[in-house]
Amino acid sequence: MIKVIHNNSCPKSKAILEYLDENDIKFQIIDIRKDPLSLFELRTLFKKLNKNPSRILRHSTELFKKYFSESESVNDEQALEVIALNPELIQCPILIKGKIAMPGNPLENVKFFIEN
Repeated sequence: MIKVIHNNSCPKSKAILEYLDENDIKFQIIDIRKDPLSLFELRTLFKKLNKNPSRILRHSTELFKKYFSESESVNDEQALEVIALNPELIQCPILIKGKIAMPGNPLENVKFFIEN
């Protein structure tokens, strides 16, 4: 079963859920705003993504600007701590299948992820 880290206010995230539903693909929703991930869960997620936390942050938000300066690089441990307190900073959706995770955008990547 595929797990989808989802933000209900994100149109891309909603579109992926709709695609999965229309194609009868079983999935479990992890609503990142209602059920934020712990620091341990975030570390595990980023290992599965094989990406640094700073690469999955929504850099264009005011919330990002509140915690991070645009001129300095983002420390990954600091990013994890900020994400734990502000889960809406993660770019959603993120799909998880077993030991692998991937950003759920673009849709073509999602199709490939599901089929393989």
